[in-house]
Amino acid sequence: MSEINLIDVTLRDAHQSLWSTRMTNAMIAPWLKSLDDVGYHTIDIVGGAVFDVCVRYLRENPWQRMRMITEKVKRTPTNVWLRGQSLFTFELFPDDVVTATVKHIAACGVRHITTYDALNDVRNVETTVKAGRGAGLSVTGAVVYTFSPVHTDEYYRARAKELLALKVDRLCIKDPSGLLTPERIKTLGPAMLEVAGATPVELHSHCLSNLAPQVYADALKLGIKYFHTAISPLANGASLPAAEDFLREVRGGRHASAVNEGRLCAMADYFTWVALSEEKPLGRPVKYDPAMYEHQVPGGMISNLKAQLAMAKLEARLGEVLKEVSRVREDLGYPIMVSPFAQFLITQATLNVVQGERYRTIPDEIRKYALGYYGRPAAPIAPDFFDRATNGADVVTSRPADFLPPALPQLRKDRGPIRDDDHLLLAAYYDDSLIAPVLHDGARALRFVTSPLLELLDYVTRNKDIRSVRIKVRDLELMATGA
Repeated sequence: MSEINLIDVTLRDAHQSLWSTRMTNAMIAPWLKSLDDVGYHTIDIVGGAVFDVCVRYLRENPWQRMRMITEKVKRTPTNVWLRGQSLFTFELFPDDVVTATVKHIAACGVRHITTYDALNDVRNVETTVKAGRGAGLSVTGAVVYTFSPVHTDEYYRARAKELLALKVDRLCIKDPSGLLTPERIKTLGPAMLEVAGATPVELHSHCLSNLAPQVYADALKLGIKYFHTAISPLANGASLPAAEDFLREVRGGRHASAVNEGRLCAMADYFTWVALSEEKPLGRPVKYDPAMYEHQVPGGMISNLKAQLAMAKLEARLGEVLKEVSRVREDLGYPIMVSPFAQFLITQATLNVVQGERYRTIPDEIRKYALGYYGRPAAPIAPDFFDRATNGADVVTSRPADFLPPALPQLRKDRGPIRDDDHLLLAAYYDDSLIAPVLHDGARALRFVTSPLLELLDYVTRNKDIRSVRIKVRDLELMATGA
C-alpha cells in the first residue's frame, strides 16, 4: 500500500479563499496543540495574502503568527509560501531582502517553504530556493497551471526541469483558478511524474470549477502522492477539496495515510464553530461554469470586479469586461490569471471597455510587464499592443532582480532605529504608517471566544447562583461543586 500525504491549507489558502483572509491569531491558537495529532505531512501557515492582510487589516505581526504556530506544532513541518522574488507582495525585491526574509522564516521555526513565480519564470525563484537551502529549509518549487494554446505538457515539462536543476525537494502543480480537468491531469500528471523521477510531486487545485475532487481522484490513480486539502468547513467553493472526502477516496483505493480520522473530525468541529461564531461562510460546492475557461478570472476577483463596476454604475458591462480580459490576455502572451497579473489584466480590460478604445490608457504595471521587468511572457506579445506599451524602449532580457541594488543598508539608515528583524523586514515591504500599529504592542490580545465548552465554563464562573456543575465531553467527565 502506497502512503498518501495530505498538506493542510486551512490556516492559509482556505480562509484566504472563503473568508477574505480574515482568520485571526485568536481563531487559530486554541487548535494548535491538536494540529500535530491530525497526521498531516505538512501544514501551510502563511503566504502572500495572509502576510499582507495580517499587516494591513488585522494589525497582527505575521512573524509572530509564524512563531505562535511553530512553538506549538512541533512534529509536523510548517510551510510558508513565497511569490518568488516578490515574496509576499506584487513588487520584486533585491536579493539581499529575499535572502534575509527566508533566513527569518527559518528563525521563526518554519521548516519548509514553497516558492513560485506568477509567470513561471524560474529566474525569479532562484534566490528563494538558494536561500532556503542555505537556511536548512526543505523547498518545494511550484509551477502555476493555466489553460492556453502555449501552456502545453511540454511547456510544463520544461519548467519542471528548470526547477529540478535548482535542486528543489518537491515539485508542485499549482492550479489557483481550478482550471484542471480530469482529461488534462491524465496527460499533465504523467508528464510531471516522468520529469520528476524520484522527486515527489504535489497537487494543489481549487474547486472553482467543481472539478478538483475528481482531478484529485484521477491524480491519485496516476501515482501522485502529495495533495493539498482543507478541513471540510473551509473547503470547496473557491477553496480546495475537503480532506475528509479525499481521505475516503484514498482509503477506498487501498492506499495508506497517516491522517487520524477522529482528530480530523474534531478539527472540523472546531473550525465549524469558529465559522458560526464569527459569522463566516462555510464552504459549499459550486456549479460548473464553462465561461471560466475563457476569461479565467477567479471567483473572488469577479466579486470585487462586480462591486467596483456597480460603484461606477457600470454593472451591466460585466460581460463585456470579462470578454475583453480574454482578448487582453492573448495580446499579452497569455499571462496566468494569478496575482498580480490577474489584477493588471482586469484593470486594462476595464479601461479598454469603459474608454471605448483598446489601449488608449496603459497602466505603468502593464508597460513594465511588456518591457520584461517582471520576467518572460509565455508567448510573444501582440505587435500592435507591444508598440503602444513600450514606445520603442529596449526590452529587459536578463534576470529582473539584476536591476535591483541591495536595499537593507540604506533601509537601516533611512528607517532606523531598527529594533529587530521583524521590524527590518516589515520596513522593507511597507511604510511606517502600516507597520507601526503591528509592532506597537508586539502582538494583539487574543479575544476570540473559542468553543462551546469554554463559553459554558465562562458562564459558570460568572454566574454565582450555580453551585455544582457536571460536564461530559466524549470520554471526559468533569464535576465541580462550589462552596
